[in-house]
Amino acid sequence: MPRGGPAVTHLSDEEIKADNKPALGRIVRLLAPYRSQMAAVGGVVVLSAVLSSLVPFLTRATFDDALFVEGGPRMDLLGWLVAGMCVLPILSAMLGIVQNWLTSSIGNSAMADLRSDLFAHLQKMELAFFTTTKTGAIQSRLANDVAGVRTVLTDTMTSILQNSVTVIAALISMLVLSWQLTILTVVLMPLFIWLQNKVGKRRQVLARKTQENLSEMTAITEESLSVSGILLSKVFNRGESEVDRYRRANQLQTKLQVEQAMTGRLFFATVQTFFAITPAIIYLVAGFLIQGRFPGADQGITAGTLVAFTTVQARLQMPLMQLMRVALDVQTSLALFRRIFEYLDLEPAIVDRPGARTISPDELRGDVEFRGVFFRYPEARALTGAPRSDRFADGSGKVEAVSTAQADAWTLSDLDLTIPGGTMAAIVGPSGSGKTTATYLVPRFYDVSQGQVLIDGIDVRDITLASLADCVGMVTQEPYLFHGTIGENIAYAKPGASSEEIVQAARDANIHDRIMSFPEGYDTVTGERGYRLSGGEKQRIAIARVLLKNPRILILDEATSALDNETERLVQEALERATHGRTTLAIAHRLSTIHNADVIFGLVDGRLVEHGTHAELLADENGLYARLYREQFSTRTPQATGEGRDGDLRADVSF
Repeated sequence: MPRGGPAVTHLSDEEIKADNKPALGRIVRLLAPYRSQMAAVGGVVVLSAVLSSLVPFLTRATFDDALFVEGGPRMDLLGWLVAGMCVLPILSAMLGIVQNWLTSSIGNSAMADLRSDLFAHLQKMELAFFTTTKTGAIQSRLANDVAGVRTVLTDTMTSILQNSVTVIAALISMLVLSWQLTILTVVLMPLFIWLQNKVGKRRQVLARKTQENLSEMTAITEESLSVSGILLSKVFNRGESEVDRYRRANQLQTKLQVEQAMTGRLFFATVQTFFAITPAIIYLVAGFLIQGRFPGADQGITAGTLVAFTTVQARLQMPLMQLMRVALDVQTSLALFRRIFEYLDLEPAIVDRPGARTISPDELRGDVEFRGVFFRYPEARALTGAPRSDRFADGSGKVEAVSTAQADAWTLSDLDLTIPGGTMAAIVGPSGSGKTTATYLVPRFYDVSQGQVLIDGIDVRDITLASLADCVGMVTQEPYLFHGTIGENIAYAKPGASSEEIVQAARDANIHDRIMSFPEGYDTVTGERGYRLSGGEKQRIAIARVLLKNPRILILDEATSALDNETERLVQEALERATHGRTTLAIAHRLSTIHNADVIFGLVDGRLVEHGTHAELLADENGLYARLYREQFSTRTPQATGEGRDGDLRADVSF
């Protein structure tokens, strides 16, 4: 099972710079709902910076006015100054606690908003998006990418503000104390800023590669450790290959993490070294200034001034270093934000038209008409780091648009069908003839390429998606049950349904007695994808769910295939109740289930080749339906029919 690597995009410095501006603006807008809280944080930060800037001047006064004065130390003044130097840090610490609470609340709330917005946006995406994008890749952007920007939203904005104010206050204090020594301290700052920018760009690229690889690892986990994936792995004994596949991705992740961690370490080591040796240089230069060796030198530098200056200079180091680190964190996080914004910027292909009307199941006759319908599957909207599939890739990790025969040829071609309300219509044909595709056009899982699909004469594109979903129900060949109780799975169709409604739907679906045979009844947990239940039990729960929904139009996508005779009988009885009084489109796998259909449509290569009742179509011996019927029922040997020990008659032909 060959796998390709994750797609990696390499951006130039110019592209990164151009891409950063709109991203930064959008990040700021994420915090817009919290303006008042941000203003409170700003006030706390400014007040804290002002208090901190007072300490150096108290230090200078302590040396010059209280300790080293004629006649000995002035203890009364020294006491007040020492008290001030003790109180100010306490006040700053209390303000820091308030600040941390505010920033944590703002950041985590903004991150929750981002995660919710992304999830809500993905809910609006069309079915084609999910059929061409790995589930693991989607999960990775929701979990890993959003978690990766936590620091930016929770701490970074406030850190920038706090450290900027602190740096400005420190520089002002240093200028007041000695402008000459201040110039010496900041002379290399432009070089450091330039180096920091270069390091940041490199870390952006590494961050994107890291998240893309993490997305690939999430996809591998989702594919391989799901119940279906584990079954497939065990059936074909591919456990070692799956482990090896994960190990390779994990090793790449380790390499990228180490490289990302080490990028910029030399830069920060250089900056820290500079700040560490600066006090020594300041003492040397101060000696020259005191001696007046420099033109215009200020010979009034006192011991208190020098101690105060070095104190401020030492305090300048930490916020400057933090600002540089924050700048790198922001540049790194921009790569993650862009991955999130890629999804948020995708426009759903299936949306309500302007002026779309709301319909109710109660007001519908349920007439369904296909009028001159042409359809081909849309091209995959491939995104960086979210390859459509790596199972058939060439190993380069490149993501290509769908260009298969399915996309190039018409899946449905000039299709005309008319199904009066309340009737049952069956659709038959060889595998790949477009049966399921045709039914997917009714609830607008896809939109027609040309032509119209109408309900009661209304183009489905002129009906709101929400009300259309209320009017159309579906039971598929492989029903999906989420990990929850049986009652919760049935009630999913109608939030707030009463226990009586749920039980009645289960009775109508021939599953109530079976449910009550479980020790926990309707509180029985179904397990992942319903794996604790049999196929027939899952199918009948799915029928109960659609009965509870009570749609006007019902789609049955091979709902009785692969069931034993007894289970099929129970499901068929449930389906008869489900279809009563409703317009039904049934995709038939077993032709025995559609004898009583009001009309049967035969499709070949997306074209309608015949239609009529069961008797009418059988009368045409050269017709599609008659041929398929003979192939399925004329030979009754186990080899030809697939008849098993349970006496179940299965066709040798796929429909």
